[in-house]
Amino acid sequence: MDVKRAMDIFNDKATIAVQLDGEDPVWIEHVDEVHGMATVQVGSRPTNTHTVSVDRLAEVEKL
Repeated sequence: MDVKRAMDIFNDKATIAVQLDGEDPVWIEHVDEVHGMATVQVGSRPTNTHTVSVDRLAEVEKL
C-alpha cells in the first residue's frame, strides 16, 4: 500500500479491511506521511499496536 491510500483509509468514515503482511487484520491508528510509516492496532486489543512501513499493509479485496 502507498502512503496516500493509507491516509485515505485512515480518513474514511467507512470500515475498510486492512491486513499486515497479508495475514493479521489491523486498524490504522495514525499515518506518518513524511516517513511512510503507520501505527496500527493488531486484532481487537487497543494496547497491541505496532509502527510499520505502509508497504507492509494491504487492503483486503471485497468479494
